Amino acid sequence: MGFTSAVAVMWYRQVKKFYMAKPRLLGSLAQPILWMVFFGLGWSSTIRGPMARMLFHGLDYMSFLAPGVYMMSIFIVSFMSGVSVIFDRQFGYLKELLASPAPREAIMLGRVLGDSTVSIAQATVLLMAAKALAPGISLATLPVASLVGFLAALCFTSLGSIIAFKMETFESFNIVNTFITMPMLFLSGAFYPIDTMPAWMRHLAYVSPLTYAVDATRGLLAGYSHLPLAVDAAALLAAAAALLLLSAAAYKRATVG
Repeated sequence: MGFTSAVAVMWYRQVKKFYMAKPRLLGSLAQPILWMVFFGLGWSSTIRGPMARMLFHGLDYMSFLAPGVYMMSIFIVSFMSGVSVIFDRQFGYLKELLASPAPREAIMLGRVLGDSTVSIAQATVLLMAAKALAPGISLATLPVASLVGFLAALCFTSLGSIIAFKMETFESFNIVNTFITMPMLFLSGAFYPIDTMPAWMRHLAYVSPLTYAVDATRGLLAGYSHLPLAVDAAALLAAAAALLLLSAAAYKRATVG
C-alpha cells in the first residue's frame, strides 16, 4: 500500500469509527454545551454593565466565551482521540497495523487527520448552535477560524496519541487526561482574559498551543485578540509540526508484546 492510500484509508477509518460510536459522539458534544449554557449564562447574568464590557474588551460575556468553547470542543475531542490507540492495542488492531507493509508515518498521519476532521466538524456544529446565545460573534470568518481550529486539532490529536503510546490502560490515560486538560483549559483564556491573570500564570499560558488557538479564534469570530493573528498562527504551525513529528516517531518505535 502506498503512502497516500494508507493515509486515506486511516483517515476514513477514524472518521467512520467515531460517528458509529453514538455515545462518544453525544458525550463529546455535551460537555461544551453544558459549559456554554450553565457556566456562560450563569456568569453573563452576573457580569454586566460598563465594567464588564471593559473587562471583556467590549464584548458581552457569552460572545467572549463562545470562541473559547468552540476551541474547547476541538481540544477535548482531539486529545481524547488518543484513547483509540489504547483500544487498538487491546483488541489487536494495532498489531495488524504495525505488521502491515504500509509506511508507519502514513498510518499515523491518516489517524491524526481523521481525528482532526471529526473534531472540526463537531465544533462547527456547536459554534453554529452557540450563535443563538452569543450574538456578538460573526460566522463570516468561520472558514479561517476552521483553519486555525484544524491546526489546533493536529496539535492535540498528536499529543493525545503520543501520551496514549505510553499508556497500557484506559484508566491510566484518563488520569493523565485530567492533569493535562483542566490546567490547559483554564490557562488558555477561554473563560477569562489572559491579561487579568497573575504574571506567573500568563507565563504558563503562553507555553500552551491552546492559548494561541483560543486567542486567534476569538479575534476572528468576536473581533478581539490579545496577540496579532500572525503570531498565533506561527505558534500553532510550529507546535503542530513538532507534535506531528513526535507522534510519527512514537508510532515508528511502537511495539506490541
